[in-house]
Amino acid sequence: MRTLKVTIAGQPFDHLVYHFVLTYSNWETGTICFSESFESLSAGLENALRELGGSPRRHRTDQPGGGASDAAPGPVHATLPGLLGHYGVEAEHTGVACPNENGDVEQSHNRFKRAVEQALLLRGSRDFLDRSGYERFLREIFGQRNAGRKARFEEERAVLRPLPVHRLEMRRRIEVRVGQGSTIRVLHNAYSVHSRLIGETVTVRLGAEDLEIWYGQRQVDQFPRLRGEKKHRIDYRHVIDWLVRKPGAFAEYRYREDLFPTSRFRMAYDQLVGRDRANASREYLAILQLAATVSETGVDEVLRQLIQREEWMTGQSVEHGLRLQNPVEDKTEVAIDAVDLACYDELLEGAMEAGCEAVVN
Repeated sequence: MRTLKVTIAGQPFDHLVYHFVLTYSNWETGTICFSESFESLSAGLENALRELGGSPRRHRTDQPGGGASDAAPGPVHATLPGLLGHYGVEAEHTGVACPNENGDVEQSHNRFKRAVEQALLLRGSRDFLDRSGYERFLREIFGQRNAGRKARFEEERAVLRPLPVHRLEMRRRIEVRVGQGSTIRVLHNAYSVHSRLIGETVTVRLGAEDLEIWYGQRQVDQFPRLRGEKKHRIDYRHVIDWLVRKPGAFAEYRYREDLFPTSRFRMAYDQLVGRDRANASREYLAILQLAATVSETGVDEVLRQLIQREEWMTGQSVEHGLRLQNPVEDKTEVAIDAVDLACYDELLEGAMEAGCEAVVN
């Protein structure tokens, strides 16, 4: 699908499609994915079976690569045999370098790609407003291609096995230790987590497109899964407390470029370095901490004003600017009228008389 050069809001959308085909009717469906990982395969297969409404007897794929075989460690069922066993499906795969053994699916996939290419040409644009719009576009193509297959599809569906009531939990679980830099490494990629977890062991529940971070039987974070290897995702809010305690580490910090949320933050740091290199990191981290604890947009606006007025940017000046944005309201004067206690005496006297009458009667 990469050759189609689809874009989402102007940005390249590098993706694959898990393509599911029934060999008798050629009924087909698919799920967008970003790698040939086990998580992508399991998500695509479960989506297809739920849409189909039943389980076939066999499921044939190419020779299982790293995606289908690297599911451990994790739940016992988080394997391809476990997934297929849950749906009562027998596993088959083609021989090494023998795509002809799965020729029906290969041809269907080629024709599907050509159909998408033609639909894009007719559409006049390869750009979509969002991913959901592109997914609807693909669903329409699947629907058009399946329209002429209804008769044979009904014959095929009549012999499908019923589905289990529930989907299978297929997230891979990996135990990792949080490093001193408040980062974890998952499948050759680095992610930041909150600095309070430094030195602790967390459980990563790995999905096809996201990661869940669990600690002490509780989910503490969730973020998108990086595609490929040797990449990183660093959130300055996670590491700021650690860096403030060790400001000297900032200048040579491996992921320093990720700690400039906007271009104005970068301009502030460069100005601080040009004026006082020895204290630049400390001052910048004070600014960044305000963004993390008060408001990133508010700090960015203060920096814009300081740049516009050509004033020095320091933690103190930015904090002052934030207070001017949200001044503390004057305390409200509350006037309370004096209470006339005589009314309470009257109330008590009435209650006592009522009580006496009750006793007499």
